[in-house]
Amino acid sequence: NIAIDVIEAHQKHPESEWPFLIITDHFLKSPELVKAMYAKMSNQERVTLLDLVIAKIVGDEPLTKDDVPVFLSHAELIASTFVDQCKVVLRLTSEQQADDEEALATIRLLDVLCEMTANTDLLGYLQVFPGLLERVIDLLRLIHVAGRDTTNVFSTCGCIKAEGDVSNVAEGFKSHLIRLIGNLCYKNKDNQDKVNELDGIPLILDSCSIDDSNPFLTQWVVYAVRNLTEDNSQNQDLIAKMEEQGLADASLLKKMGFEVEKRGDKLILKSTNDTPPL
Repeated sequence: NIAIDVIEAHQKHPESEWPFLIITDHFLKSPELVKAMYAKMSNQERVTLLDLVIAKIVGDEPLTKDDVPVFLSHAELIASTFVDQCKVVLRLTSEQQADDEEALATIRLLDVLCEMTANTDLLGYLQVFPGLLERVIDLLRLIHVAGRDTTNVFSTCGCIKAEGDVSNVAEGFKSHLIRLIGNLCYKNKDNQDKVNELDGIPLILDSCSIDDSNPFLTQWVVYAVRNLTEDNSQNQDLIAKMEEQGLADASLLKKMGFEVEKRGDKLILKSTNDTPPL
């Protein structure tokens, strides 16, 4: 309870260094404490704690050798909570629940997972975390359909509004789901194949509607496609065939830095530029 009081103090006085240092230098070093706190906190307090976890991961000083096992324990808590609860985000499609705090806390869990999978010491653990990749693809499919069928926070037309608008949070959510899929497939053949088996590749390409008000979505799709197709001829063939059958937009692939070339009977997906845009 005292630890949660310190989180509250940080919430009320974010400019004060003491609560920040106590949490990042002491509390985050104890996975048992973090787990016990997380279970008892309000959703607003959870968002505050998760923001501090992100601050620690992306801070100027990299995680030390001693930090890594501790953050692997945090990764287990965050990934398992996300796998169990992630569908609450769908509540944001209802106008009555557009500020649902549990859904907003779940969005922050995804933000943490994106940063954790960008850390090489934590990536391998999360790449094999049971159910994580499947759940992320599942959720991407659900919000993609929700955004297409009705006008809500997941629709592309309603993506950028005033700063702090929940639509911004929801729109970033789709980009981050695709970013997380890309990270989980980085140099990992099993996960590349799993995305293919779950029909995730057409879904990712279909998510990339050219929308100038949301440029990062396209960049994360490019990043995910690169990680899905690297040293994976099966996934390359699938995208090349989709383009030939008219299921993948050739101009969109070109904008993403790919083109399909016919060599004899074979279709080859190749990159039009050497460096990815990220």
